[in-house]
Amino acid sequence: MPDRAGEGERVGPASSPFRYLRYAYVAIVLLITTIVLSPLQILCLWRGWKLARKLPRYWHMVACFVLGIRIHVHGEIDRARPLLLSVNHTSWLDIVVLGRIADVAFIAKSEVKTWPVFGLFARLQNSVFIERADRRGADKQVNTIAERLAGGEIIILFPEGTTSDGNRLWPIKYSLFGAASSAVPFSPSGKVHVQPAVVAYTGIQGMPMGRFQRPIVAWPGDVEMLPSLAGVIDARALDVDVCFGESVVFDAETKRKEAAAEVEARMREMLAERLRGR
Repeated sequence: MPDRAGEGERVGPASSPFRYLRYAYVAIVLLITTIVLSPLQILCLWRGWKLARKLPRYWHMVACFVLGIRIHVHGEIDRARPLLLSVNHTSWLDIVVLGRIADVAFIAKSEVKTWPVFGLFARLQNSVFIERADRRGADKQVNTIAERLAGGEIIILFPEGTTSDGNRLWPIKYSLFGAASSAVPFSPSGKVHVQPAVVAYTGIQGMPMGRFQRPIVAWPGDVEMLPSLAGVIDARALDVDVCFGESVVFDAETKRKEAAAEVEARMREMLAERLRGR
């Protein structure tokens, strides 16, 4: 099937004066929002208040507004708990989009803590940081995720382990679903729900986004943060489809690889359908 529209065509940035005014507008609004919300979030995290789960959502709401992000939700987040969301990963923008939809926490690699700006935001979001090379500490890391799942938090996992170009799902790492299996003994029901979800970038400035335009929002490893942010700001209006599928239940009898493969299959199907405009 041909791509939805505009393949090979790119939407150009605004003229230079207005372009830099828009950069300033976004930076000032987000800075003020951060200054207002950060002290309260730090206090909530220190005191262990549940409000700490909700406050980041207000920041993401403002970010989506100033960046011109329009979110279209298909399906709904499973009401069952414990709940782990398995989501494809295209860009840093995924975090803003998902944080706008629900009160969630993210699983992030430990290096994120040292990143400028994003490291601070990740800590304020109360992300779970994992050291993939630390095999000795792996059990402790998995148990931390399991305890937070059992405590009612919605945790988001990006099982690809890296970002894509937005046009496909990379092979997922089944080992990362060990958190779901480890959370089973902590669950009152003896079950953990793993819900597949996808974030698809489908429109730009009111027009369907073709596959050659998705690198505008994609954030592969060789792209610096500031150019990526500038590209999103220049786009001025982006449409994002977020789809939630049927959960896969993990219990004491579940074979992790088989269950993870089912989650992956559902993610692939949803992403392909959404990118085709279905």
